[in-house]
Amino acid sequence: MQTPDPAPRDPALPVDTGTLLGKVVAVLFAFSAQDHGVPLAELGRRTGLAKGTLHRVVGDLVAARLLERTANGYRLSGLVFELGMRASVERRLLEVATPFMEDLRERTHETVHLGVLEGQEVVYVAKIGGHRQAAAPSRVGGRMPLHCTAIGKVLLAHSAPQLLADVVAAGLTRRTARTVIAPGPLRRQLDSVIETGVAFEYEESAVGIVCVAAPVLDAEDRPVAAISVTGPVVRFQPEKHTVALRAAAAGVAATLARRSALGRG
Repeated sequence: MQTPDPAPRDPALPVDTGTLLGKVVAVLFAFSAQDHGVPLAELGRRTGLAKGTLHRVVGDLVAARLLERTANGYRLSGLVFELGMRASVERRLLEVATPFMEDLRERTHETVHLGVLEGQEVVYVAKIGGHRQAAAPSRVGGRMPLHCTAIGKVLLAHSAPQLLADVVAAGLTRRTARTVIAPGPLRRQLDSVIETGVAFEYEESAVGIVCVAAPVLDAEDRPVAAISVTGPVVRFQPEKHTVALRAAAAGVAATLARRSALGRG
């Protein structure tokens, strides 16, 4: 899974910078996970805010401990991470999925990911490195397109048909020579996902990486998340791990359903 190019913020995020809240949101979403210090001038370029306005907003965010000053500019603070961890849905998902992911890692000795659908992308919410880690540059909080990742295909296959139409309309970007960029072959892959319960990726998002994923579904067969196992093409054979992966995903789904029924969600 290839690291996505640093982007100031999600372009689909509706931000009205004519309001104070919009300005704050624009600044917070201007940071990427790779940033360790962003100068004020660069924040201005990313947000489009006037220098004086940006200076005031950044000052208020530092005072609120949402941003920190660094030698190179500004970065998101640890408080932002803490606030993110308070999100009940993601926290519950992580609590339930982690033991199953750790078991998969022990069974496969490869890297295990947990991803969720956000807009037209996969967001990786957890990653457990394998005993012999592959050079998979995926990261927690990172985003990838749906059409070229195993997790993305699983989420896409189990979502409403309109999502696929929107993804195709937006354009199927080529990331490697093996990326599927034609709607017909992609639809056939998604049909196979529904039939088999798993999706595969063979060097479609990054050269040298193969992957298999299975969905975590709710009681109405809607995708809550997906789990994948990733390894290098030279040694990892994803087809050999489909049974364990499906069992792990089903275990997460059953545990979430049980907790919800008991009112522990």
